[in-house]
Amino acid sequence: MTIWNLGSINLDFVYELAEFPKSGETVVARQKTEFLGGKGTNISVAAVRAAAHVIHIGSVGSDGHWAVERLMEYGVDTSQISVVDEMTGHAIIVVDQFGENQIIVFPGANRKIPTDGIKAALSSAQPGDFLVVQNETNAQIEAAILGHRLGITVCYVAAPFDDTALSSVLPFIDLLILNEVEALQLEKSKSCSLLDLSVNDVIVTRGKNGSRWFQLSSRSIQDFPTRQARAIDTTGAGDTFAGFLLAGLHQGLVMQQAISQANLAASIMVTRHGTADVIPDLKDVQDLMLSK
Repeated sequence: MTIWNLGSINLDFVYELAEFPKSGETVVARQKTEFLGGKGTNISVAAVRAAAHVIHIGSVGSDGHWAVERLMEYGVDTSQISVVDEMTGHAIIVVDQFGENQIIVFPGANRKIPTDGIKAALSSAQPGDFLVVQNETNAQIEAAILGHRLGITVCYVAAPFDDTALSSVLPFIDLLILNEVEALQLEKSKSCSLLDLSVNDVIVTRGKNGSRWFQLSSRSIQDFPTRQARAIDTTGAGDTFAGFLLAGLHQGLVMQQAISQANLAASIMVTRHGTADVIPDLKDVQDLMLSK
């Protein structure tokens, strides 16, 4: 079985600060580092490190061959990544002394993924496969509709949050992952509870408070605590959660087991500086389970 990921590919510029600047203020960064990133890339790498087979569907510019090579080194299938006439996407990430972040994303090639290429790629999808999409690329709706028609499990990671984009894919998805802020935005825009959506499984990540699972079929809500860790950088923690969750479900874990595993992976991720390059692997998580 395969996880198909229509996802972004970015160069992340990470700046460490004592505190975020106020409007009109200039501050000096303590350190600058560069990483492979993008929500899509992070999810692909996390799922592969959790022992899943992942085919990444995306685009880079002529300046992005290094990113494709890095993804290949991590074990991601890059055969469906196109080179387009646009600069590779990038993000500017600032991280304060408490590990919180602010992010500016330039989509670039991520918004130029050829639709025909997505259709051609997914023509090889099989029953039991997963498709995950996020809001950092174009063609999310087309991919979700196609995945729905093919009968594969379609997951939407609702970040960056946009009510119009999310509303467009809601009828075609089986699993929705979002954080607490995005969950509140969604409930406000729809004037309803998450249990009143048409999506059977909704998972809300809650940072140090773990995660919460809303299941439509049973009308149930279940909380999952996480290991407490000293966060030095929360960047990519949600993507790590998503990748490990999908990998766990893909490998046959029940939802409760998959969520618990994903929580542990995210708790490791927040103790590391960086994005895709520092995502933990399954052994890291299993070692943590054994030590508990």
